[in-house]
Amino acid sequence: MLRFRHRMRPRQMQIRPAGGPEARLLRLRQIVSGLIRYERIEPTWTQADEARQYAERLIHLAVRNGDQHKPTMELADYWLLEKDLVHKLFKVLVPRYRNQTSSFTDLHKQAVEYPGHGNPNGVLELRGNPWPPVAPRRRDTKFLLSNVLLAAARKDFYESKRQQKQQDLASSSSPSSSTTPLSSSSEEFSETTESNTVEEEGHSVSSSVDPPSSKPTTNER
Repeated sequence: MLRFRHRMRPRQMQIRPAGGPEARLLRLRQIVSGLIRYERIEPTWTQADEARQYAERLIHLAVRNGDQHKPTMELADYWLLEKDLVHKLFKVLVPRYRNQTSSFTDLHKQAVEYPGHGNPNGVLELRGNPWPPVAPRRRDTKFLLSNVLLAAARKDFYESKRQQKQQDLASSSSPSSSTTPLSSSSEEFSETTESNTVEEEGHSVSSSVDPPSSKPTTNER
């Protein structure tokens, strides 16, 4: 598998809480801890967007290295403010995401509420959580009567087009179609020749027989 080196550039909060960098890191740790505990939280969009990256990285290292890797355990101890969440991370979430091939979290954007602070809220959740889905599942309309009839009509249409195309190709590639006009013309030519020959033979026969003289014969005296 090919791997490319790239520089990680996490997106930072556009609105920073009061208290400096320490308050900002504390807020990120609270979001990550709440996500691991409740598996669905609703912070502001900017805070959820940044905290999601650290949660993804934490779960990825836990799945890859396990609970016997000391740096991974130290990282989990730093980001999870409540220490019982370390047990949940390695005993509950790691088996759930062991064969995961996509992201471990989902982020949804909520509508801006007025009156309010004017900033959009987000829904940050772990995949496979026990809560009802945020986005409603699309209804399967494949087996509705109208869709079944439309599918059958579409199938018949393309089948008829395919058969017509095959017939056109067969008629254009077959040699009998090109020789049929020639054979009919040759037959007509042979019939015309035979009729002319019969007429000529009849004319020759009639000319060879002398017609009887119309003048009466006179006896010499």
